[in-house]
Amino acid sequence: MTNKGIVYFSKFPVTSQVFYRSNYSFALVNLKPIVPGHVLVCPLRVVARLKELTSEESVDFILTVQKIHEFIEKMYKADALNISIQDGPSAGQSVPHLHAHIIPRYKKDEYGDGIYDKLDQFNFELSDILIEHQKIKIAKEKNYDPNEYKRKQMVVSPDIERKPRSMEVMENEAKWLENELRKFKLVQVNL
Repeated sequence: MTNKGIVYFSKFPVTSQVFYRSNYSFALVNLKPIVPGHVLVCPLRVVARLKELTSEESVDFILTVQKIHEFIEKMYKADALNISIQDGPSAGQSVPHLHAHIIPRYKKDEYGDGIYDKLDQFNFELSDILIEHQKIKIAKEKNYDPNEYKRKQMVVSPDIERKPRSMEVMENEAKWLENELRKFKLVQVNL
C-alpha cells in the first residue's frame, strides 16, 4: 500500500492490512473472517455512525463498497455477497468505527439470512438451537435427509472460538488482494 500516513480502524493502526484506499475510505482484511474473502470497508476518518459522515465521505464510502463488492465477488467466484453495516452498539457494532462487512456467499452454503446471526457477535443461544431443531423436523416431514441438510449448512465457529489471524497472514492477504485489485483495474489513480 502506498504510504499516505497511518490508517486506523478505531484506535488500532491497520495500515499493513489495507489493500485499497481512496480519498475518504479504505478496505482491509478481517482479523477474524467468517469466510474467506470477508473484508471490511471503512471511512478514513474515525466515526462511529453512518450519519456522521460528510456528503463527500458518504459518496466515497458507498462507491468504495461498490468497487470492493465487485472485486471480491469475482476474486472469490461468489454467487452473491452480503453487505452489512452494524450502525451502533444496539445493532451489534463491536468496534466504534463505521464499517461495512463484505461477505462472499454461495448457493451451496444455503445459509440465507443466518449469516447475520454470525455477525451479531456470534452468540449461540437457546433460540438458535430450537430453530435448528425445527428446521430438522421440517426436513424429516418433507422426506429430506436431515443429515444432508446439516452438511449443506455453512459452519461458522463462534467468535470466541475463532482465533485471530497473525499479522503476517493478514499482511500477505492484503498485499495479494492489492495486486489482484490492480489487475482488476478498479484501483483509483491515487493508490
